[in-house]
Amino acid sequence: MRAMPDVLVEPRIPFAKMPIVDEAREAVARVLASGWVTSGPEVEEFERAIAERVRAPFAVAVSSCTSAIELGLGALRLPAGARVLCPTMTFGGVVHAILHAGLTPVLVDLDHETLMPNAETVAAAARDGADAMIVLHFAGYPAPVRELAAVAHLPLTRVIEDAAHALGTWADGHPVGSESAATCFSFYATKNLPIGEGGMLTTADPAIADWARQGRLHGMSRDAWKRYAPGSPWRYEIVQAGLKANMTDIQAAIGRAQLHAFDTWQFRRAAIASRYDERLAGIDGLVLPSRPAHGTHAWHLYVVRVTRDFGVSRDEFIAGMSDRGVDCSVHFTPVHAHPYFESLLGPQSLPKADAAFEEIVSLPMYPDLTHDAVDRVVDAIASLAGGGR
Repeated sequence: MRAMPDVLVEPRIPFAKMPIVDEAREAVARVLASGWVTSGPEVEEFERAIAERVRAPFAVAVSSCTSAIELGLGALRLPAGARVLCPTMTFGGVVHAILHAGLTPVLVDLDHETLMPNAETVAAAARDGADAMIVLHFAGYPAPVRELAAVAHLPLTRVIEDAAHALGTWADGHPVGSESAATCFSFYATKNLPIGEGGMLTTADPAIADWARQGRLHGMSRDAWKRYAPGSPWRYEIVQAGLKANMTDIQAAIGRAQLHAFDTWQFRRAAIASRYDERLAGIDGLVLPSRPAHGTHAWHLYVVRVTRDFGVSRDEFIAGMSDRGVDCSVHFTPVHAHPYFESLLGPQSLPKADAAFEEIVSLPMYPDLTHDAVDRVVDAIASLAGGGR
């Protein structure tokens, strides 16, 4: 009998994939060989590199973007229970940061095109007053920070930017990272500069930088690197409230090495977004992501909306894509829809976010995604249009 020919099965296309440059592996080995793996000289060098890239005078490396937001809020010295405006279409960790800082989250509805708060929704949320605000650059789209602060009657010194998606985003002729009181970045495994875990707070205010630097390590006056260096005194004091939220030298070494590839990765992300735009145009019922009239989108995410005219629901879309070997995700479940936050904050009327949540899908987006893979994603979408299964 003749042997049956091998069936070629195309590999699944994951939603995200973390690139790791060879230099990062070498950097980890170098740090391990040094005998010092927690916060130390690698962290200081990484802070300098990020500060230079975003044109901020100060950068403080921390364990996550969430901890950066909590530290940034703490540095504002707001009274207990102060009202902090926050998008409902965001990751729940942002609201946890507000709560852990002893403050009150006030959720804000969104603009249906950008999926971020706009002047109208911020003004509505601020009717009863606002003491501070978290501005999110969703998916890498540059948010109008100054406009939103003005509508909320807040100075920029009371604004914290959530730039978890926005390393590489530009607004008003400069990179996101130095306009508000503090800007908070993420280096999670799926982010544009992936380390695995980690975050960074950048600021032009030396007092905020000092607060965050001490606050990230239990509020101690001196960290271990300064205490254990040869000839250094051991003594330290607890001088403020603090967290255990420092970055390690292993993480920082990975970040420094990955940073050399960042511009190439950003160029590739932009090319993928353009390919999606070109190939997906004209599919009925599929709304493509908005592009900024001014500034530069970092394209952390490529979020489409599956409307009723597409022919299947959002959940059916994701299931159908999975059946076709393509993994997608959703960013985000609105904060007010999570049981814990609903019980804590009470019922919320945020109809635009509720409507958008039923439609949004994040398509695969990462630097190693080839044009052929993008075309496979588009072909899978096209096969679902009109109710295909």
